[in-house]
Parts: sequence; structure tokens; C-alpha cells
Amino acid sequence: MNLYLGIDFGTSGARGVVIDEETSYIQTEVRYPFQDSPAPVMPKIWQEALFVLVEQIPDQLRRGIKAIAINGTSSTVLLVDATGNPTDAPLMYNDARGSLVLEHLRNIAPPNHTVLSATSSLAKLLWMRQLPSFSEARYFLHQADWLAFLLHGQLGISDYHNALKLGYDVEELKYPEWLEKLQIPIQLPKVLPPGTPIAQLRPEIANKFGFCSDCLVCAGTTDSIAAFLASGAKLPGEAVTSLGSTLVLKLLSRTRVEDARYGIYSHRFGDLWLTGGASNTGGAVLKQFFTNTELESLSREIDASKASVLDYYPLLKVGDRFPINDPNLPPRLEPRPDHPVEFLHGLLESITRIEARGYELLQQMGADKLSRVYTAGGGAANDIWTAIRARYLQVPVVASVYTEAAYGTALLAMAGVNKSNCVTIFS
Repeated sequence: MNLYLGIDFGTSGARGVVIDEETSYIQTEVRYPFQDSPAPVMPKIWQEALFVLVEQIPDQLRRGIKAIAINGTSSTVLLVDATGNPTDAPLMYNDARGSLVLEHLRNIAPPNHTVLSATSSLAKLLWMRQLPSFSEARYFLHQADWLAFLLHGQLGISDYHNALKLGYDVEELKYPEWLEKLQIPIQLPKVLPPGTPIAQLRPEIANKFGFCSDCLVCAGTTDSIAAFLASGAKLPGEAVTSLGSTLVLKLLSRTRVEDARYGIYSHRFGDLWLTGGASNTGGAVLKQFFTNTELESLSREIDASKASVLDYYPLLKVGDRFPINDPNLPPRLEPRPDHPVEFLHGLLESITRIEARGYELLQQMGADKLSRVYTAGGGAANDIWTAIRARYLQVPVVASVYTEAAYGTALLAMAGVNKSNCVTIFS
């Protein structure tokens, strides 16, 4: 039986899912939770997580795996030397230090381009140029690129989902001429369609873990697109909201919509476009105030049919990316009522208002009319929150067919090996 492994590196941990070719059913799931750690040690933690996940997969399943793909958080990036070792701490998806180079970037990039965001991959790269360690760097990679390199051994390869916020032109499938004017003295990744087979596993890894010698490693994707692939959404107007540590919206559209003023961008998705954005609000804010047990028990006391009078903008720290793209946007978490149920109700409704505003904005800018919202991430299990969201969004809100982004990445690996043009998975 041919099997396929998808690995998801999200904000709270790493997960792996193995599916079979005949039914696409999940054969096993493995997990590695992240602890709070300083950025300089993150690559070591990622590497440890990758191989611990692989080791957790039963031996008999590892032997049947034909292909592997990895997703990572969008715009989590790092510089590496000629041998693939990180030269400095990575910059995480929500790191806004790129705001210091935005004025320079505005003089070169087209107006309202996706890269004109403090958290874009390109803004991060330009900020990294001033690091003392930059002279040691040879390659600029996204998180998923580097993790895949650990498996296949080839440096400088990415996919056009991860490369979008680096400035890669996903319509022309090339780096644009304006990017050359930045004169970046480092190797930008070669960009492939997501799911494209890159190379076989390194022989030492195949031998150590008992994979077949011809197991392929494929170009990956981002975590939110992987969640979309897993959801079951297929038609224009269908969307996926990922309610994890952050809030990510993806709406399938016949029209490409992009505007950096609001943190809106579109990924190529076969003949369609996956348009959306990512906000820094989400589950991480909820967990700042409540345990998982409290979230479950207190939610049951909320009347989802009634609106909360509290109006928050729930953030852990200053700055948001979408639907308000402002690195200086302050959190708003006051007034805080004495009763925790009221406070939680206010937080859930406020996050929902941000979600609703995001979809409203996408449609105002030309995306297809919202018809159904699938939900992925931990928030998908909260029935009260789902009911609140349905009241605001005014469309059916349902759980994704599969809620794990790793499942979508496993589908990507399977499609990449079995089809000459793997992007057909998106159509």
C-alpha cells in the first residue's frame, strides 16, 4: 500500500499525518508541541521536532511512504550558509522589524504590492541585510524550505505559495524585474509549484528511519493553504477560517485580489485564486487568559444568540496585519468585567467581528461572494463560537472535513508524485 506523509509546522507545534493512496484515510497521526523558546534556538527545535515526528511513525508505515511534503508558517524565514546552517536567529511570521525598511521598499515595489507589509518575507530579508552575520549567509529560505532541505539535501528551493511574500510573480511564474533593482547579494530560492518532487530522501535518513530508498521529498506550502486543502472546500465563494493561535482567512475566488494597505493577498490555486489575509488575533489571546478546560466550560455558559456589549481588539502585543495592516495598532482589552463568562464572550465576539470584517473587505475588493465557511484549527471544536460566527457571517459555518493542515500537505505529496503537474490538486 502506497502511503504519503504530510508534516505541518504551525505556531503551536508540529504534526504529521500519513494517508494511504486508495482511500486517502489517515493511517496515523503524530504530534510535537512547541514550548516558548527564544528565536535563536528555534531551528534546533524545528529540526528536533521533524525527526521526532518521523520516529513516532510506526516502522511498517514508514516503509510504505512514497513521498513527503512539509508546510510552514507563512513568512517565517531564515538565512543559512553554504552548508545549510542558520547564520542567525530566524524571523517569525509575525515579526514586524521589516517596518524599518518599508519606505525604501515602497520606492521600488509596485503600489500596494503584497511585499509592502512589515511582516512580508522581502521586508524581513531587507532588514536582515544589516545584520553582522549577513556576510556569512548564502541562501534565504522559508521555514518549510529549510525543513525540506534537511530531508533531501538540496539548498535554495521553495514553492510559489511560500515565495509570494518574497515578491515572486505567481502569474508570470518568475521573479519580477523590479526585484532585481534591490540588488540583493544573496541567492533567492528557485521556485517550484507546490507538491513538485524535488529529490529522494538523503540515503542516511532513509536508512536510519527505514524509509524506502526512492521516497521523494516534494515542494511544500504554507500552513493555512494546507488547512484549506484539507477542508474539503472546492468552489468559488467557499472559504476556510483557521482558528489557531492566529486568525487566517482564505476565500476561493475567480478574481485575484491584492492590496497591502489591508494585508490582503492572493495565492495561485490552479485556475482560481485563494485570497485572504492573516490577523494576529486568535487562540493565543484566549489562552493568555484561560486554560483549555476553562475555555470549554465557560463557553457553555454563553448565550450565542445574544451580542456582547464589549468591543475589543484582542492582540497579545502591538500590531496587526489584516484586516487592519498597522504594525502600531494597540491591543484593546478593556474594560474587563468581573465575570469570566462575560469576558470570554466579549473576546469571542470581538475576534469574530475581525473575521467578518475580513471577509467583507475581500468581497468589497472583488472576490467572489462568500457562500460557506469551513473551520480548521482548535477553535473549530467550540460549538458556541461557531454559532456566534454563523450569526455574524450569515452563511453556513461548518467544520472542515479534516481539520489538520498536515492532512492537506499529505494530499499535496500524493498529488505531486501521481500527477505530472501537481497543481491540478488545486482545481
